[in-house]
Amino acid sequence: MNSEKIIKELKFKAVRSSGAGGQHVNKVSSKIELIFDLLNSLEVTVEEKELLLKNLNTRLTKESLLLLSCDESRSQHKNKEIVIKRFLEIITNGLKVPKKRKPSKPTKNSIKKRLEKKKKKAFKKAFRRKPELE
Repeated sequence: MNSEKIIKELKFKAVRSSGAGGQHVNKVSSKIELIFDLLNSLEVTVEEKELLLKNLNTRLTKESLLLLSCDESRSQHKNKEIVIKRFLEIITNGLKVPKKRKPSKPTKNSIKKRLEKKKKKAFKKAFRRKPELE
């Protein structure tokens, strides 16, 4: 995955930010929205697309678009840098293949302890029963 080429495929949109800032908020579009079309990306291989679709299914829209936004700073350029950094983190984490779980056997000592506990509990419960009178 070449991050520089993928960044060129990103679409950015500047929007008016919400929150504090007085009149400045009403006249400056400092919030940045990032849009990445995963299915139509030319830089992402087919295998990577399948992996990203599986790992990022909760973050993607129905059209398989990844939408991110940032309005942390009052500067549009800083917000753009922040959202690109966040995007690259999400993509690299989405491309990680989880390790396969190797099933393990319980140790002999743990089996022994479990059986001893079982016997103690059975013995305790046996004393709770009413005695049989013959």
